Amino acid sequence: MEQPIDDLYRDRGLVVIGVDEAGRGPLCGPVVVAAVHLIRPIAGLDDSKKLSEARRERLVPLILANSQWIVYSVLPRIIDEKNILQATLWGMRQVIRKLAARLPGETVVLVDGNRCPGCHPREEAIVKGDARCHAIAAASILAKVHRDRIMVRWDRVYPQYGFAVHKGYGTVEHYAALAAYGPSPIHRQSFRLNPLPEQEHLF
Repeated sequence: MEQPIDDLYRDRGLVVIGVDEAGRGPLCGPVVVAAVHLIRPIAGLDDSKKLSEARRERLVPLILANSQWIVYSVLPRIIDEKNILQATLWGMRQVIRKLAARLPGETVVLVDGNRCPGCHPREEAIVKGDARCHAIAAASILAKVHRDRIMVRWDRVYPQYGFAVHKGYGTVEHYAALAAYGPSPIHRQSFRLNPLPEQEHLF
């Protein structure tokens, strides 16, 4: 990552909170949101999708030890009630309020994407922010690793779906398991749990 945009805000005397999520696209499980304020710099931060699983796992203890952070899981039933976008924004509001309350000084909330949750006086949405902002990158890593661990645990409860492998995303194997066993209690009923017509020939 080139010079992170965090520096621009810190130079203005602002305390930076980075916010990101993991799990908007899967057919099941929670969407996990994270907010991070880095106390000390951490080498190697980047968009979690660009990092290997092993690299993400190595960075997690460094992030936990060198930041203030909040991670929150929005359950599938909340996603079904609110829809995935509103559930994600709702989850972001929870972590932002809790973390901002802990931090002294004037805070700025930098959110990955193109939409702000609308709960803080100073918010900015940054497209591809997880590749441009260290605090957002740290939040993306915490959210991704936390969600992956949740799905591995759910795999022990419902091994027939292969959650440990695909983490709930709509792979061919996942749709085949849905066709064979139907949805589990952690599947999002508001999502398309049947394959699209062009995918049906795969089964």
